[in-house]
Amino acid sequence: MSEIGEIDEGFYSRQLYVLGHEAMRRMGTASVLIAGMRGLGVEIAKNVILSGVKSVTIQDEGLALWTDLCSQFFLSESHLGQNRATSSLAQLSALNPHVRVSVHTGPVDENLLLQFQVVVLTDSSLDDQKCFGDYCHLHGIKLIVADTKGLCGQLFCDFGEAFEVLDSDGETPVSAMIDYITKANPGVVTCDQEHGFEHGCKVFFSEVHGMTELNSISPVEIKVISPYSFSIADTSGFSEYKRGGIATEVKQPCMLNFKPLDEALLDHQLLAMTDFGKTARHQTLHLAFQALHSFVKKERRLPKPRSQSDAEVLLEMVRELNAAAQLEQLDEAVVRSLSYTAQGDLAPISAFIGGLAAQEVIKACSGKFMPLQQWLYFDALECLPEDVDEEEDQLTEESFSPRGTKYDGQIAVFGSTFQERLGRQKYFLVGAGAIGSELLKNFALIGLGAGEGGHITVTDMDSIERSNLHRQFLFRSQDIGKQKSEVAARAVRAMNPQMNITAHQNRLDPDSEQVYSYGFFLGLDGVVAALDNVEARVYLDGRCVQHQKPLLEGGTLGSKGHTLVVVPHLTESYGPDKSGSKNAIPLCTLKNFPHRIEHTLQWARDHFEGLFKQTPENVNLYMRDAGFVERTLGHGEAEALDVLEGVWSSLEGAGAGGKRPAYWEDCVAWARCKWETLYNNDIQQLLHCFPPEQVTSSGLPFWSGSKRCPHPLTFDPNNTTHMDYVVAAANLFGQIYGINGTRDCASIRQALERVQVPSFIPKSSVKIYVTDKEMEDDKEKGSDDASKARLEELKEKLASLSLNNLAMQLHPIDFEKDDDNNFHMDYIVAASNLRAENYDIPAADRHQSKRIAGRIIPAIATTTAAVAGMMCLELYKLVQGHKKISSYRSAYINLAVQLFVLSQPCRPQHFTVAGKEYTPWDDFLVEGRRGGQQEMTLGDLLQYMKDKYSLEVTCLFYGTALLYDAGYDHKERLKQSVSDVVRLVTKAEIPQHKQMLEIFPSFVEDEDCEKVPPIRYLLW
Repeated sequence: MSEIGEIDEGFYSRQLYVLGHEAMRRMGTASVLIAGMRGLGVEIAKNVILSGVKSVTIQDEGLALWTDLCSQFFLSESHLGQNRATSSLAQLSALNPHVRVSVHTGPVDENLLLQFQVVVLTDSSLDDQKCFGDYCHLHGIKLIVADTKGLCGQLFCDFGEAFEVLDSDGETPVSAMIDYITKANPGVVTCDQEHGFEHGCKVFFSEVHGMTELNSISPVEIKVISPYSFSIADTSGFSEYKRGGIATEVKQPCMLNFKPLDEALLDHQLLAMTDFGKTARHQTLHLAFQALHSFVKKERRLPKPRSQSDAEVLLEMVRELNAAAQLEQLDEAVVRSLSYTAQGDLAPISAFIGGLAAQEVIKACSGKFMPLQQWLYFDALECLPEDVDEEEDQLTEESFSPRGTKYDGQIAVFGSTFQERLGRQKYFLVGAGAIGSELLKNFALIGLGAGEGGHITVTDMDSIERSNLHRQFLFRSQDIGKQKSEVAARAVRAMNPQMNITAHQNRLDPDSEQVYSYGFFLGLDGVVAALDNVEARVYLDGRCVQHQKPLLEGGTLGSKGHTLVVVPHLTESYGPDKSGSKNAIPLCTLKNFPHRIEHTLQWARDHFEGLFKQTPENVNLYMRDAGFVERTLGHGEAEALDVLEGVWSSLEGAGAGGKRPAYWEDCVAWARCKWETLYNNDIQQLLHCFPPEQVTSSGLPFWSGSKRCPHPLTFDPNNTTHMDYVVAAANLFGQIYGINGTRDCASIRQALERVQVPSFIPKSSVKIYVTDKEMEDDKEKGSDDASKARLEELKEKLASLSLNNLAMQLHPIDFEKDDDNNFHMDYIVAASNLRAENYDIPAADRHQSKRIAGRIIPAIATTTAAVAGMMCLELYKLVQGHKKISSYRSAYINLAVQLFVLSQPCRPQHFTVAGKEYTPWDDFLVEGRRGGQQEMTLGDLLQYMKDKYSLEVTCLFYGTALLYDAGYDHKERLKQSVSDVVRLVTKAEIPQHKQMLEIFPSFVEDEDCEKVPPIRYLLW
C-alpha cells in the first residue's frame, strides 16, 4: 500500500471483506522475502503481491530451464538461460501498484534475512531450511517453507515463540436477541431463536432493560445449555429483567508457540491433515521429503522418472529414518510414487500449495486467521493411471524423459502420450473472472487444448472493473472496461502461443442455446464452471447431464472454497438448487419490525429499486403499451393500486397532486417530503397502531424480543445523515427526469427552507400486518371499498392524461455499487442508517453497507488459486479416463483455519422403472430420422419404445405441453411427425438450431414412478 493507514478500497474491495481494514493496515507495514522463482515461488509471489503487503523481494540465483516453463507462468522460451527472478520482475511488479517489488539475484544469507518480517523458502535444501530456520526463529522473523515434487506438496510454518492471533477464524461475531434472563446463580439467558454460541466463548450485553447491570459488565464467559439458552455469571444481585437485550460474541486473541524447523521435524504431532483418509501416507511423506533431500545431497540430482533403482534407494533412506520415527504404518507405495514423479513440476500442485503458502504469509503479516501448526503435506497421486499393470509398457523411463519443450516438467510425471492427449482435449469454460482466470492460466501451462485438434472455448459476458484487479491476475488497469473473456484469452495466448482458444461474451442460458447447441456439446470432452451464482450452475449442470459430459465446478467465499467433479454415470451431478428461501427476510420484518442492520439495508435497497427503477420502468411501459393498465389489473387489486399510483404520480405535476418535477428545486422538495414520510410519519403511524405499552393477547409486551420499539426522527439540516439522504434522493429523482442536480449542500439547504412539508395525523383506519401470513390472508380476501374506489379513480386519471403534452421518457436507474460518484451507495447508506436510528439499531459504515446491500461475495486470491489448482487435478483424472469413483475427490477447504475436507464424490441416485434400475444420467436416445429416412411419427415413437425397451407409453410431455395421453383419442396425432405434434401442441415453431427434443414419458409398466429417464429425441 502506498502509505501506512491508506487503503485503496476500490482496488482491494472484495479482499477487505475477507481481512478487514485493521489486518490490511498491518499487512501494509510488512516486507516479505520469497526465495526461489520456479513455479511455486512465482505463484506465492503473485498471491502475496495481490494481497497488498508493503514490499516483496524475489530471490533466485538460478537460470530459467525448459522444466520451469510448465509451471512458471511469467517465464517464456525467450527467458531460457536468464535469471528467473530478473525475468519475472516486470510482470510481478505490474500486478499491484501499491506493492514495491524488487529482485535479489545473490544467495540468501543472514544479512538479507534481517531486512524482512516474513521469509518464504521454496526450492531450498533441508540444510538451508534448518540453518535459516534457526536464525529466523532466534530473530523473530516468521518463516514459511514450501515445496512441491511432482504430485506431492509440503508446507511448514514457524512464527516464533509468542505469536498473537487476533482473530482465529474471521467469522462475523455471533449475536442473539434475548427473550429472558433469570435472576439466579448462575443466571440463565434464553433466546427467541438459536443463539449459535459455542461453549466457553465470551459475550457482552447491550440494550437489556431492567437488568441493566449486564450492559456495563466486562465480557462474560458462557456455558451452553441448549441451542436456545446459556448460563452466565451470578445475576442474583441484579435488577429484575424486563425485556430486550442482545448478546454478542467477543473475539478473543490467543498466543501460539512454534518450534524451530529442526525440532519440528521430529514432532509428528505437528502434522495437519489435508485428507483424513491418508494419515499414514502423509506421515510417510514427512519422512520421504527428508529422504529426498538426502538423495539430492548424495546424488546431486533428483530421482529419475520411473527409475526402479532410484526408487529403491529412496525407500531404503526412508526406512532408515523410520527406524527412529517408528511410524505405525510406513506407506512404501507412496515413497516409490514420490521417487517416480519427483522431477515433475505441475502447475495445479503449485497453484494449490502456493495458495496455501501465500495465505500463511498473510496470517504472519496481519495476525488474522489461525496459522498452520506446523507441517502440512498434500498429494494427488490418484492422478496417475489407475491400472499401472495394463500400462506398464508405456511407463518406461524413455517415455518420461525431457523433450526440450515447455511441458517437460509435466511429461516427467505423466509421460509424453498423456501430454499429447491433453493437447487434443476440447473444453468449454464458463466464466473468466477470478477462478476462470486461474483456470485459464493452468490450462495454458499444462497444454490443455494446445495440440492438434484441441480447443478451449471460454465465455463471460462481464467487462473488467477495477475491483477485479486484486484477484483476477490476468487483468491490468489498462484493461478496465474491456471484456473479461477477450483479455483473458489474449493473456493466456501470450503464456502459451500454442493455445487454441476462442472467447465469447454470451450469457449461458436458454437464449444462447443457438450457440451452445447439441452439436457444440457433442464435440466437447468436458465442461468447467467458474460461475458466481447457483442458478447458472444448475442450468449448466443440466446441459452436461443432457449431453453426458463431465463437469468440473468450483467456487469461493472469502477464505472458503469448494470443488466438485461430476462424471457421467459414475457420480451424482450438481443437481437442482437446494438453497430455497430459508434465508429470506420476512416482508413484515422489513416493513415494520427490523432488528438487524441487514434488515434496514435490504429495506433501503428495496426502496431504491422501487423509486428509481421499477416505477420509471412502469411509466415507460404505460406510455408505449396501450394494454398496460388492463394487464396490471390482472395481477391483483393490491399490486395494481401500488403500480398505477406510482405511474400516475410520476406523470402528474405537483399542482395536480402528483410528483413530477419541473425544476431541480422540485426534486429537493420531493426528497425532503419522502424523508418525512419514511422516518417520521410512517413511524408515527406504526406507534399509533401499536403503542409502546401495547401488550399481546397473552398479556406479554408487544414490543419485545425481535420487535424493537421505534421512535420518529425530526429532520435537522445540520445532521450529516439527514442531508446525505436528501442530497442523494434528490439527485437520483432528478436523473430519472433528466434534471441536473448538485452536491452543493449550501444551495440545497436554501432550497429546503422553501419546502412546505405537509402535516401528518395518524389514522385509525390503517392496518399494519404483524406477520406475512396475515398479509397473504388479507390479499386473498381482496381490497376494501376505499381501495377499489381509488383504483377506479386512478384508471380515470390515467385515461385523461394527455401523453402528447408529456412527450417524455423516464430514465430508470440500475443499481451500481462500485461507482462512488453516482449517488447509489450514498442513498443506500443514508436510508438504511436513518431507519436503523428509528429502531436503535447500530449503524453500518459505507464499507459494510456496500457488502450487504450490494450482495458482494468476499474474495481473496489465495483461495481462488487453491481452488483452481484442485479443479485441474481432477481434470487430469478426467483426461486419464479414470473409472473408479475412489480416484476422484470433491473438496471443501477453509484456509482461515487450515480445514480440508476431501471426500469421494457421491454416486448417482438410482430409481427403478419396470423392474430396471436407472440413474439421472440415463435416457432413451431416439434418432428421429434413422438411416436418412423421413422423420418418425408419434405412433412410430410409441412403437419404438415398445420394441426396444418393452415399455408401453401412456403419456408424453414436452415441457408442460401434453403431446400424448393414452386416455384420449389421438388418432390424427399418431400419424403426424413428432416435431409436427410439438409445433401443434406448443403453438410455436421449433428453433432451427434445436437438434434434440427432451420428452418425458410415463409407462403402463410403472405409471406411478416419480422419476423416469427422458426420451432424448434427435431431430437431425
